[in-house]
Amino acid sequence: MMEVTRDMGIQDVVDKFPQLVPVFFKYGLSCLGCAAARFESVEQGAMAHGIDVDALMKDLNFALQTK
Repeated sequence: MMEVTRDMGIQDVVDKFPQLVPVFFKYGLSCLGCAAARFESVEQGAMAHGIDVDALMKDLNFALQTK
C-alpha cells in the first residue's frame, strides 16, 4: 500500500503522486513549485502555513487510496 508520510518532501510527493495536487490546493498549499517545496517536508510546509497536519495527511492518503 502506498502512503504519504509527514516527513516526505512536498516536491517528492507531487512528483510521485501528481493526482494529489488538488488536495494541497484545497489546504492553501499552492506554491508547489516554489523553492521551499523542494526542501520542506509535508509537515513543515503545513505548519508554516498554519494548516492542520493531521487533517492534511488524512485527506492526502484518502485521495491516494481512492484514485
